[in-house]
Amino acid sequence: MFLDIPPSTREVMESLEQRDAADRVDGTAHLERLRQIPRETGAFLALLAASAPDGPWIEIGTSAGYSALWLSLACRARGQKLTTFEILPAKAEKARKNIADGEANDVVTIVEGDFLHYATDLGQISFCFLDAEKDVYGACYEAVVPLLVPGAIFVADNAISHQRDLQPVIDRALSDPRLDALIVPIGKGELVCRKRS
Repeated sequence: MFLDIPPSTREVMESLEQRDAADRVDGTAHLERLRQIPRETGAFLALLAASAPDGPWIEIGTSAGYSALWLSLACRARGQKLTTFEILPAKAEKARKNIADGEANDVVTIVEGDFLHYATDLGQISFCFLDAEKDVYGACYEAVVPLLVPGAIFVADNAISHQRDLQPVIDRALSDPRLDALIVPIGKGELVCRKRS
């Protein structure tokens, strides 16, 4: 999976990594910043997704498509597809271009709009990555967890970097009898949950 990343995908990933690094230095305006996951988190997500049971994969919060490109590697390895939701039109437009340029639009579908408006129509889910505005984490958690198939994996970003904001969701997950959960100290901290049988 990591040793044979398609050149077009790798090129877009590297471009986004450079842009993200520059954003952090020059303090680009809040909505224009990519605010994407670090490279090691992308690889971690791809490994987790590749280990998920069969069933649909979703991402909540596309930004410019960097994490979706990592997940596209797992999609190819597993014969899966990813649906990713982005509420901001400008970011959805950037993501569409990056996914197309990275030649991943055969396995990644971008839905522009609020994930919570689509949640009731999704059916069962085997993998979910949540990286959106922190004030919607609780609602997204409550919408997704009932849809998870046994063995499904749910990952929420920023569990360490924004722990104070996310503590209610973290506490809910760590005590939720439907899940096994822990915080993984990689990148900005990942809340990793597995749906119990």
